[in-house]
Amino acid sequence: MLSVPRRVSRRTATLTVAALLAGLAFAATPAMGDAIDDRREAAEREQAKNERERADAEEAMEGLEGELGAVSDRLLEIQAQLPAARLALEEANATFAKAKRELALVTGRLEDAQEQAADLETTMEADSDEATRMREAIGQMAREAYRGGGDVSSVSMILDADSSEDFIERADLVSMALRTRAQVLDDLQATESGNRNSAERLTAVQGRIGELREQAQGKVDEAKAAKEAAARAKTKLEGLQAEQQAKQQQLVAKKGEITEQLAKINREADRIEDDLNDAIRDQRERDKDRPDDPADPPSSSGTLFVNPTQTKPIYVTSEYGMRFHPVLRYWRLHAGIDLRDYCGNDVYAARSGTVLWTQYRYGWGNQVMIAHNDVNGRTLATSYNHLSSFVVAPGTKVKAGQLIARAGNTGISGACHLHFEVYFNGATTNPRPYLPL
Repeated sequence: MLSVPRRVSRRTATLTVAALLAGLAFAATPAMGDAIDDRREAAEREQAKNERERADAEEAMEGLEGELGAVSDRLLEIQAQLPAARLALEEANATFAKAKRELALVTGRLEDAQEQAADLETTMEADSDEATRMREAIGQMAREAYRGGGDVSSVSMILDADSSEDFIERADLVSMALRTRAQVLDDLQATESGNRNSAERLTAVQGRIGELREQAQGKVDEAKAAKEAAARAKTKLEGLQAEQQAKQQQLVAKKGEITEQLAKINREADRIEDDLNDAIRDQRERDKDRPDDPADPPSSSGTLFVNPTQTKPIYVTSEYGMRFHPVLRYWRLHAGIDLRDYCGNDVYAARSGTVLWTQYRYGWGNQVMIAHNDVNGRTLATSYNHLSSFVVAPGTKVKAGQLIARAGNTGISGACHLHFEVYFNGATTNPRPYLPL
């Protein structure tokens, strides 16, 4: 009798995998996997937009004292991070949902394989019982033949017949016995062959069950890791959202203080304009017949200035123009152009002229103001701001490209740079068209 491999407990394996799957329950957004690429592109566009808004808002807050600028910058930094944080959560949830789907598929295959193994075992057990009965039948035939003298040949049975009727009856019995024995032997051979085939198939199925169990465990591990990643992403997103709300409330609560500081900056800007107009009137009278300096770019060229920074070529970090703060909901003019210049770098006169003053101005920090000859009937002046130190003194005549100061981060400024302003008839204008950019 063939030995039957130990039967696999399909119910036990199925319940084990199902329990692991149930333990991974997590609220995932439906249908996340199909549109992740589209959402990633949308998140990147939103992040780029937030970065632009952040740069604009930083300029809108420039000049404010205390922690207001830092709070505003952190708020806008959070807003720039939110699209990526939301996308990270969606991707983690999509990965988790995919792992769950794959685990369900593997679990289904495992159940099918276990059912197949159970069916094969049942068939083998039935075939083994049938083979045992056939062997017992053959043994019984052999014992009966032995008790009858051991000769069960058809010839001896026919020769011992007493009559023709007895002869025919004995011949029929012999024929039937021979057919029965042959059929039993054929059936036994077929049953044993089928059993061997079933055993080989069962071995293969059991091997497949082992592989599927390993796959299922791998999918369980993947799903657990994805769930943990989604939980971390969710925690990060919620933290950013909570901090965003807190920073917004903090800014709104200080709106009165901000308004007061902005008013102070505006008053200082008015004073600068008044001081500049007074100084230019005096300067204009003294230098009315002074010819243009040949070191200056010709007025007809449109480019009035040389590079005032040590950075070559000139690198603009923030343009001239109105800035909108997305939380405080106000517009403010960024009245100059920010040029890259590191702390301690040389700052040069952009055009020949006379230094009107070198002093600290609220919001602008250390400032050098230079008056130049009139251009096309308009007064012209330039200011250099956030300087770390001065190299020239008021009243000094300077040439285009002459060293006048060192770049810095004085006043209310986020980092070392040169804030360069241009004044026509005492009012600021966009410096870009007049710089060699």
